[in-house]
Amino acid sequence: MTRVLVVEDDPQLVRALKINLQARNFEVEEASDGGTALRLAAARKPDVIVLDLGLPDMDGIDVIKGVRDWSKVPILVLSARHTSEDKIRALDAGADDYVTKPFSMDELLARLRAAARRHEAPGASQPDEVAVVTTDEFSVDLVAKKVRRGERTVRLTPTEWHLLEILITHPGRLITQGQLLLEVWGPTYGENTNYLRVYMAQLRRKLEADPSHPRYLITEPGMGYRFEP
Repeated sequence: MTRVLVVEDDPQLVRALKINLQARNFEVEEASDGGTALRLAAARKPDVIVLDLGLPDMDGIDVIKGVRDWSKVPILVLSARHTSEDKIRALDAGADDYVTKPFSMDELLARLRAAARRHEAPGASQPDEVAVVTTDEFSVDLVAKKVRRGERTVRLTPTEWHLLEILITHPGRLITQGQLLLEVWGPTYGENTNYLRVYMAQLRRKLEADPSHPRYLITEPGMGYRFEP
């Protein structure tokens, strides 16, 4: 049974989450403040953490950093903070996903299930060790640094390859614009989000069946990009 740690100080929301999660065979732990969350995370080793940022004793960002000091457990932020800056801070601190309040329970549960699958999958904690990533449209050989669509080799520029490599070695995880710009272009390009739009469009034209409705290279507006296998 998948264990979920819900970190939230609104008792009505906790009750709603608990009812919905338990109805779907999740085991639920509760914490109403950051200190309790950190203790339970260490003692109970949850499979997923659902975390509010507005806690009574500390900022949720500090909870993320505290957990990330020792664990790679998926952290799904559930917060009323909706600005891009808040989202980027949480994701850069180590959160895996971000859902804003008010939210759809179905969407939250879908994202939580996806996070749990990634955590439970064999080798999920070692994504960089996967040699070949295969989808219905294309395959990527990370060792040979080759991409194929059917029988055809797809030629990528070094920048396109670097961008694709980062995304596919972290399947399902949202990579922020800032992280991608830093990794691919360097620290002086932190505001050049137009670079990402241009290169992601090029990758989609080369890899997606319908570049205008991508299946694998997904944009999270104002936040970043993710590879959905």
